Amino acid sequence: MLLPRAGARTPPPLAALAQVLRLEQGRRTGLLFPLQKLERYLAPGTDTARFRLFQPGLPDLQRAEAFFKSSRDHPIDYVSSAVRMAHVPLLTLPEVCFIGRSNVGKSSLIRALFSLSPEVEVRVSKTPGHTKKMNFFKVGRYFTLVDMPGYGYRAPQDFVEMVEAYLQERHNLKRTFMLVDGVAGLQKTDHIAVEMLEEFGIPYVIVLTKIDRASRGLLLKNVLAIQEYVKEKTQGCFPQLFLVSSLEFSGVHLLRCFVAHVTGNLPVAEAS
Repeated sequence: MLLPRAGARTPPPLAALAQVLRLEQGRRTGLLFPLQKLERYLAPGTDTARFRLFQPGLPDLQRAEAFFKSSRDHPIDYVSSAVRMAHVPLLTLPEVCFIGRSNVGKSSLIRALFSLSPEVEVRVSKTPGHTKKMNFFKVGRYFTLVDMPGYGYRAPQDFVEMVEAYLQERHNLKRTFMLVDGVAGLQKTDHIAVEMLEEFGIPYVIVLTKIDRASRGLLLKNVLAIQEYVKEKTQGCFPQLFLVSSLEFSGVHLLRCFVAHVTGNLPVAEAS
């Protein structure tokens, strides 16, 4: 759950792109583009086009980071929470939402994305299903980010009604970020979520979390399986997966850039 916080805190060392750029090239590439790091372990002849569809340059990553750094002229504010559409704030900015199974690391990822903003605190509970409401955060004059309740284990009783209504009625929703555990891979509840997004015609992207906990072999297996699933079974899913570790900040800078891009704030060329 995200809550506003008064008072400063020190961002983690690798939260800022400038710190990442001081690393040796191999580690730097692995942190910025973790999916590409797996390419060297693929069998010869494997199609890697879906590994590089969104590949921004350093200037794009730097510009994207600025959206996630709050300041007097660019505040990042908690707006409100809601359990039904009647209570949802009337915002016209481009919007993105984050959904996923309980305990998938959703709040941890959002905390990593906003780690450069000292006045915004992201509380991460050890108890799955802690987020029971839709929490809205306004990022300056540019976009809104919504933290959705987790589905599956310990989901709110009215989860389906709450989330389905939001996805169908939120006309300024530009992209849904569906988080999947990088160790466990796609689960039954994830398949149900995909079917819902496909039925509603919602554009979405799959983000694999907790990649620091997965062995290279397991991670590669899950990546290839999910890419094949996306290719064969979906229409609204962005073909490239995003891999993240909220602990090590792998993929976080790239995901910031993609959020800025899909909300129309950062033009970046996508490979066809």
